[in-house]
Amino acid sequence: MKRILIAGAAMATLLATNALAADLAPRPYVKAPVIVDPGYNWTGFYVGLNGGYSWGRSNTNITGVSALAAALPIPVFAAFGRNVDGGIAGGQAGYNWQVDRQWVVGLEGDIQWSGERASTSLSLVGLRYNSNQFGIPVGPNGPDFNSIITQTANLAHELRWFGTFRGRAGVLLSPQTLLYGTGGLAVGEFKYSAQATTSIQVFGPGGQGVIPQGAPIVVAGLAASSSDTRVGWTVGAGIEHKFSRNWSAKAEYLYMDFGSKTFFDGTVNRADVSFRDHVARVGVNYQFTAGPVVAKY
Repeated sequence: MKRILIAGAAMATLLATNALAADLAPRPYVKAPVIVDPGYNWTGFYVGLNGGYSWGRSNTNITGVSALAAALPIPVFAAFGRNVDGGIAGGQAGYNWQVDRQWVVGLEGDIQWSGERASTSLSLVGLRYNSNQFGIPVGPNGPDFNSIITQTANLAHELRWFGTFRGRAGVLLSPQTLLYGTGGLAVGEFKYSAQATTSIQVFGPGGQGVIPQGAPIVVAGLAASSSDTRVGWTVGAGIEHKFSRNWSAKAEYLYMDFGSKTFFDGTVNRADVSFRDHVARVGVNYQFTAGPVVAKY
C-alpha cells in the first residue's frame, strides 16, 4: 500500500512539471555579437607635416660666350655639375583605401619649402695672342701688342619650393605597418642667376711683351637672374606605422627629375640647366575617419 502511494505522488509531480513547462514561452534566439578585429583601418582622409633633407644635382652648360668666341679667342667653360643641397619642410594630405586585409592604395599631395641653394665661381685664362692696342686679334707679322683673355662666371642655383601629386600602393606587413611605393607629378620653382665677364688684358711691346698696357678691357659683365616653375616627375618608396587608431609616422624617399631648361637665350649668359633631386623625409599623419576593422560572422 505504501509503495502505491509513493508511486502516485511521483506521477502527480511529473505531470505538474510537464504542464508548467508547456505554459512557458520558447527560449528566444540571441544573435551572435559582432566580432571586432584588433587590426587598424587605413581607409580615410588624412593630413600631416614632414621635414627632412634634399640632395639636388644641377648640370649646367654655358653656351652664351660662343658668340663672342667667333671674334675673340675666348676660353669656353666645359659643362659641369653642382650639388644643390638643403633642408626641406612642409605638409601633406591624402586619402587611403584599404582594399582588403593586406593591400592599401591611395592618393597624396604635398607642398614643401626648400632651402636647397648653391653658388659657383668659375674662371678660365686663355692663351696669349697677337693683338692691337684694343685687344683685337691681328696677324703674326709685327704685332704691336699681345693680349690674354680671362673668362669668369658667377652662378647661383636654387630650388625655392616644390610639390608633388602622387599615387600610393602598398602592402601591410602587419595591421599597423604599411610598406608602399609612390610616383607621379612634381612641380617646383627653380632660380638660376649668372654673371659672365670677359676681360682682356693688353701687353706690350710687341707680340712677346709682358708689360700691361693699362687696365683690363671688360667686354661683357652683365648679371641676369630668372625664376620659373618647372614640371617633372617623381618616384619613391616609404614605410608608415600607425601607433594609434588615428596617428601614424612615416619615413619616405623620393627621386625627382625636373628636366632641362635654357636660360637667357641670346645673351652671353645663355646656359642649359638641368636639375634632379633626392629627398629623404620623415613625417606624421592624422587620419580623420580611422576606426577598427569590423568583421561580421
